[in-house]
Amino acid sequence: MKSTEEVHTQVKDAYGRAISKSTGCCCGDTPDSANARAIGYSPEETAAAGEGVAGTTMGCGNPLAFSGVQAGETVLDLGSGAGLDLLIAAEKVGPTGRVIGVDMTTEMIARARANIAASPHRNIEIRQGIIEDLPVEDGSVDWVISNCVINLSPEKGKVFAEIYRVLKPEGRFSISDIVVSELPDTLRENPILYNSCVAGAISEEDYLAGLQAAGLADLGVNERFAFSTQLLDSADVQTILGSTGSECCASASPTEGMDLQQLARELDGKVQSLNFVGRKPGRSQ
Repeated sequence: MKSTEEVHTQVKDAYGRAISKSTGCCCGDTPDSANARAIGYSPEETAAAGEGVAGTTMGCGNPLAFSGVQAGETVLDLGSGAGLDLLIAAEKVGPTGRVIGVDMTTEMIARARANIAASPHRNIEIRQGIIEDLPVEDGSVDWVISNCVINLSPEKGKVFAEIYRVLKPEGRFSISDIVVSELPDTLRENPILYNSCVAGAISEEDYLAGLQAAGLADLGVNERFAFSTQLLDSADVQTILGSTGSECCASASPTEGMDLQQLARELDGKVQSLNFVGRKPGRSQ
């Protein structure tokens, strides 16, 4: 079993390669905004984010679509990547609001800062750090969002506790993420599937239990999308793994030696993208 530090290094390396190639480990290779549209972003959102930004998303949903973010609020994005959700959040909070992104991957941060510099927004800050130990003050944000990132954490309980810590009383969260049920141990141990947002994912029940154990309340699921691999061919499975035409998820040929049709059968019906919502109880000041 890998240590937390080893998992972080594995994921950083994979996503550093992915953004350098503008390909996604979670959702495949999409050079334009088609993937963003497919996972719930509107044409207006992708256009407002700026040329080419939507094509760098590695998410599995649109967490801001299910939020009630208002002007003047502070939004924190866990694993902010190349900045698509940061830019959309900045539009929502306006010049009187504030947006903070936290990411551990140097290449991602560099790309996000370039995207932000090319935008009209001057209310976005990016901090380098890990989501299990956020470089964010206690009780300082109105919203926590995240998009297909928490599944990659080897210590999800710490992430849920950090969400509770940084939210203001009555602050809310909206998280799009992958959940998986009944995955065999042999697949759990596969680093390619881990980097592809599958092997590290937990079940919906465990996800909700973790959020509840952290003290978060009014938990719910606003959207769910099940991935079916029953009719997929080998090329489609490679796309799910983020490996078609790239080596983003492994240092060698990503699917070499893998029986992709067997993998498709083993994953069929077990992988879903969900949008989790809830709040931190308490009286706001």
